[in-house]
Amino acid sequence: MIYEITEGLPQKEAEKMKKAEQPVLIVTEREGAQEWLECFGFGEDWELDLSEVYACKVETMADCVYGSLVVPNMDDLFGARHRMLFFINKKCLLFVNEDAYAEELISHLRERNPDRKMTTEKILSLMLADMIARDTILLERFEQELMEMETHALHRQNENFLTKMMHVRRQLLILHGFYEQFMEVGRELEENENDLFEKKQLKYFGTVGDRAQRLLHRCKHLLDYAGQVKEVYQGQVDEHQNRNMQYLTVVSTIFFPLTLITGWYGMNFENMPELAHGYPYVICVSILVIVVCIVIFKKKKIL
Repeated sequence: MIYEITEGLPQKEAEKMKKAEQPVLIVTEREGAQEWLECFGFGEDWELDLSEVYACKVETMADCVYGSLVVPNMDDLFGARHRMLFFINKKCLLFVNEDAYAEELISHLRERNPDRKMTTEKILSLMLADMIARDTILLERFEQELMEMETHALHRQNENFLTKMMHVRRQLLILHGFYEQFMEVGRELEENENDLFEKKQLKYFGTVGDRAQRLLHRCKHLLDYAGQVKEVYQGQVDEHQNRNMQYLTVVSTIFFPLTLITGWYGMNFENMPELAHGYPYVICVSILVIVVCIVIFKKKKIL
């Protein structure tokens, strides 16, 4: 495997690469991609507009494989994503990108594997694996954040809870969609429908697919956990509301008979027997009503 990162198509280097015994790995931008595709026999009718790339997928042709990758920026999941196209045949593995993300992957590849004598399958699988290599740490951070939110919910420290929860859930949904597509990329490459890859090398793609599947399951678990944390928060809110309603019910129950008494004796009929000296009597009855209500509420464990 020969590494090459270039913006154009140097004729001398191109001829040298075409005659090389090993497949060539090329990373280029959109402007120079068509020339490289024609040079290595991929043909001309390719849509290379990276702004139209929205998903991770693989398409199998008779003599080549091409696909697209849309990788979230792990430092800012809501920000711009890394978009690239890749083309593979017997002579070449070509990546097309605009933000130097593929160059970064190649740089990591060179650092970890200084020996360039690697197969196309291993090169591609290592680059794919590098795209999700740090995601376990990211998911652990999300898990820790959800655990802290659960603790705050239990202690009624609920400031901006729903905003924070929405933020976490949206990020997890972005990762969930990415892992689902990424897993399918690994599965499609492993199926090797056109026999482009060596059968003994397909295990590398299977490893990538399995890793993406584990991340997908972890992401699903975190989404379920986020739902449980939200239920804990909602339970605390409901309990607080129930206590407020209970308090209002007690107050209403106590003051209802008092309102009846004051309404009755506030009519001031001429022949009411308590009209002359009923004030102390009404006070005593009101106090008795309050005491009886409190005793009943205490026995019912409402207070």
